[in-house]
Amino acid sequence: MKSEKRKIAIIGAGKIGATLAMRVAENDLADVLLLDVKENLAHGVVLDLKDNLSILGCPQRVNYAIDYLELAGADIVVITAGFSRKPDMSREDLLGKNEEVIREITLKIKRYIPNAIIIVVTNPLDIMTYLVYKISGFSRPKVMGMSGVLDAGRFGGLIADELKVSAQNIQAMVMGMHSDLMLPLPKYSTAYGVSIRRILDRERVEQLLKKTRKRGAEIVSYLACSAHYAPSAAVFLMLKAICNNEKRVLPVSVYLEGEYNLSNVCLGVPVKIGGKGIEEIVELELDKEEKKILQESAKKAKEGIRKLGIYSKRKI
Repeated sequence: MKSEKRKIAIIGAGKIGATLAMRVAENDLADVLLLDVKENLAHGVVLDLKDNLSILGCPQRVNYAIDYLELAGADIVVITAGFSRKPDMSREDLLGKNEEVIREITLKIKRYIPNAIIIVVTNPLDIMTYLVYKISGFSRPKVMGMSGVLDAGRFGGLIADELKVSAQNIQAMVMGMHSDLMLPLPKYSTAYGVSIRRILDRERVEQLLKKTRKRGAEIVSYLACSAHYAPSAAVFLMLKAICNNEKRVLPVSVYLEGEYNLSNVCLGVPVKIGGKGIEEIVELELDKEEKKILQESAKKAKEGIRKLGIYSKRKI
């Protein structure tokens, strides 16, 4: 289905935000507005993007904003702003630094862009998604975090490398927290339609699971900052699913209300995404060990959520 004239606001003109803006603009997916606390950064990125689009012969559908008033009417807001992790840091180590940033941004979105769908990219992702959901007061279908799309992409790429086949032949699934407690699911991950458990022995599968969980930290160790090409690609898939009303099932962080026997927490689970955001949460059958890991993810996420001062044990 062809996309309408959508408007996407990207808050944060760092590497992820800038790369995402480029992907959206080059694919003529929507009008893009880039906003950053450093106005000159957003301005400079947009000028560079406009030159890039001119060279490629693409429509000039990208600009920068100097305040949130200019973002009014945006259909989707992507939050990439905040501090990124450094070597020897976990995503959870960023909680204190990024909480204040995300609180302020969310309040402004609530005031100036009250009808938007929000996609959260800032780490610790599941905890920040929960913060945005609670502070914004937006309905559950309109708040989601980029988590499993990135993690599943990494898992799928590693499977493709192991089997020496095109990544187009791979369908991977990863659930849980966007951290070392993520839950890659081999039985729901396939190569040319066959579960990888039937293709690879247990030891090789375990190695792939370990590599997937450590992939983000590995990249940080080399770059001394977080990845940006893959995260921006993951968000782009989510944006495409919304703008084109694809009804596509992707694993994203969403507020749970009893699904998987979990409540009052945001975790990565497979959901159907369409034009209005999250349309359905897909519940996969998990074995005892998988359920245990998912519960550990939820416990860890709730530990971070409690530090926000807005956590409630009441099921909503």
